[in-house]
Amino acid sequence: MSGNLPGVWGTWGGYLPFFVAGFLACEPWRWAGVLLGRGLDPQSEVFIWARAVSSAIVAGLVSRIVVFPTGALAAMSVPTRYGAAAVGIAAFFAFRKSLGAGVVAGTLALLGGYFTIG
Repeated sequence: MSGNLPGVWGTWGGYLPFFVAGFLACEPWRWAGVLLGRGLDPQSEVFIWARAVSSAIVAGLVSRIVVFPTGALAAMSVPTRYGAAAVGIAAFFAFRKSLGAGVVAGTLALLGGYFTIG
């Protein structure tokens, strides 16, 4: 008997249990959130607090990555990392708090700094 099982367990079938497990672990909670959150006011104090907490967590993680980098980012100089972060923040505020503009500008600044400063 060969190593591949027929049918759904063929070439990509080995991944099927992972997809099903991931779907079953996440999807019911998403639907429960949709059903339970339908009548809630997005401007309520609970949502404002949740947005503030999630923004603080993301800011903390990004700060940690910039200040204490690992992997390829650790090979870049401190001025390059801090300068790219400053450019990204400035672009975020310059383009009406556009997250995409901040990410693109910060990434381009990081790459530009890496190839010029190191």
